Amino acid sequence: MARKKINLEYIFRASPAIIYTFVTTPECLVRWYCDDVDINSDIYTFIWSNNAETAYMIDDIEEERVRYKWKNAPDEEYLEFRIYKADVTNETILEITDFCDDDEVQETTDLWNTLMVDMKKESGG
Repeated sequence: MARKKINLEYIFRASPAIIYTFVTTPECLVRWYCDDVDINSDIYTFIWSNNAETAYMIDDIEEERVRYKWKNAPDEEYLEFRIYKADVTNETILEITDFCDDDEVQETTDLWNTLMVDMKKESGG
């Protein structure tokens, strides 16, 4: 089955520094993304319902971008969080790039939409 790259964009009132913390630190990731996370250098082990998935942090520009590469994913696939300020409104924009099966685009989008509602509550907007 074909894989599809999806790009999603969310607006936050929280600063880029806060959003960056929410996509990189265990104490924040467990508040909106996973049940638990273990970090050993650049290796992140995310846990959901006792299932673990390992990702490598392959790109990290503080307060701007984080890219994770899932251990068993194809080479061209990754999960990326890009953070920047909108010029006109001064709001923080979080762009997410993810990959999924062609028939799971809506399901994956719905999941990210739900996760972002949780993240906005936890991060203060």
